[in-house]
Amino acid sequence: MIADKFVDLYARNARLRDKLVAERDVVLTYALEALIADGVKSDLAFEGGEGRASYLRARRISLAGTAFVLSAANREFLIDFRKSTGAGAVTVAAQRLREQATDYSPDVVPLLAVPYMGGVGRRVCQETGVSWIDLSGNASIVAPGLRVMVEGRPNLYPTRGRPANLFAPKSSRLTRWLLIHPEESFTQRQIARATGMTEGFVSRIASNLEEQGYIARDDAGGIRAKDPDLLLDAWQEACRFSQHTVHRGHVAARSGDALARVVCHVLSEQRVEHAATGLAAAWMFTKFAAFRIATVFVTADPPAAVLERLGYRDDPRGANLWLVVPNDAGVFQGAAEQSGVRCVHPVQAYVDLKDHPERAPEAAAHLRAEVLHWRHVG
Repeated sequence: MIADKFVDLYARNARLRDKLVAERDVVLTYALEALIADGVKSDLAFEGGEGRASYLRARRISLAGTAFVLSAANREFLIDFRKSTGAGAVTVAAQRLREQATDYSPDVVPLLAVPYMGGVGRRVCQETGVSWIDLSGNASIVAPGLRVMVEGRPNLYPTRGRPANLFAPKSSRLTRWLLIHPEESFTQRQIARATGMTEGFVSRIASNLEEQGYIARDDAGGIRAKDPDLLLDAWQEACRFSQHTVHRGHVAARSGDALARVVCHVLSEQRVEHAATGLAAAWMFTKFAAFRIATVFVTADPPAAVLERLGYRDDPRGANLWLVVPNDAGVFQGAAEQSGVRCVHPVQAYVDLKDHPERAPEAAAHLRAEVLHWRHVG
């Protein structure tokens, strides 16, 4: 498989790894050959039938970027290789490759190659009509009379060292703020004051987000979400609800809605900062997808008096209430009362729904369609 041809060289010699990545023609030629060697799809046999790189005809074309045409199996593939696997960079590359393919020939198959294709990138490529392959062994190549689908292989080329996490708990305050105000631009100083971060920290995160194609700057230096949908997708993909401290227990209630209201009422009486999220928040915003498990953020472990007032008992297996101490107080940004219950902002609820049970996928889709529809400003 692809990994067998590259992982040893990549692991042993970082300089050689970078050289291979830079030599796109060579890397992609052997990447496609590896698909055949792995028995993925015989239709991709190279010209000459022996599956060897020497039988390939690869040539540069005079287009912007680094795309080249490769002829194989009586088809032409317009291929571009990108080192970055960020959703923003993949989106830009896929759109550009689609345009180049249209200009070049109606029959050419646009094929984007990256070290590893994440979930958001896969969706973007599908929506754009661009096939893709990664050097970790996954692929989605679709053309007339050809369909290659390989999934489930792990990322063999993670960033070395400690990567900059654009959506780490504190870093995500910037993303959340921009999505709460998707049609506005803010200076870094304004964002720092609004989110409780230093200007230096905001500057570093903003630079990384801009590099990945998630934000844009206006002439005055203000920043905004370049594509709110893409930014939300990337944030959700990176988010892990399990990183919070989750207390799972049971409180007698006739429904999830009734439970959420009782819990939030008691927390308000006891002056405990809180906000419903997940299914409970989605229900308050849309009244769609009835639920059993109510999830509520609290700033700290609830005092015994509050738990006693609720009639709460620990019961992880039969839990209908998750009391969650967040890994960052930013989850409360934009929280407000909705239908009589204090809820997180809809963007936070949407992100949190990814790791929730019951009808969470349906609730998330409905919340996005009904509440998180924004005007794209380019």
